[in-house]
Amino acid sequence: MRELIAKRAAVELTSHSVINLGIGIPTLVADYITDPTITLHTENGMLGVTAVEPEKIDPLIVNAGKQPVGEGGGASYFSSAQSFAMIRGGHVNTAILGALQIDEKGRIANWAIPGKDIIGVGGAMDLLEGAQRIIITTSHTANDGTPKIVESCTFPITSKRVADMIITELAVFKWNGYIYELIELVGDATLEEVQNKTEARFKISEGIKGESFCSEK
Repeated sequence: MRELIAKRAAVELTSHSVINLGIGIPTLVADYITDPTITLHTENGMLGVTAVEPEKIDPLIVNAGKQPVGEGGGASYFSSAQSFAMIRGGHVNTAILGALQIDEKGRIANWAIPGKDIIGVGGAMDLLEGAQRIIITTSHTANDGTPKIVESCTFPITSKRVADMIITELAVFKWNGYIYELIELVGDATLEEVQNKTEARFKISEGIKGESFCSEK
């Protein structure tokens, strides 16, 4: 499931762009990037992140999730402060992030669950505010089967910035300016399954067969 989501997200990336990959499913997107003009950025201070073979791991070269990474040709290093300046200055073209919840207003909750220990917010708030485009990659439901795409987030909001796209193992949604629009069913997913597992209202693209009873008011 995670690989399916990551592979679909990689299709959305454009040439000559700087991409930041969040922790979890977003990290897997790197395995499906074949365009050599795409540069990966990590907020702990590196441009030119690549995958690394086990025998070539350097414990001092890691991404923001503390995972070992490699160095691409022309890779550069800088302080975390400079890295966040890049993000806040709008120099990251696309950020691919995970989410605990996404609501029908496009708001994201991905940094804290009430009642559980919080390590820190990381770079999610900065990326949501500073990146030019936001793609969310997440399972369609939580481990207990409850929807992650909800009417209104019950977890703490990370940012009021609207996420441009949501990619799950069942569907691809795109923000059309006022509501999410279902533009693609993933794999063997059916429209009925997506409707049953999505709490938020959404518009159904004309290219997808089915009654739009979940459409906007």
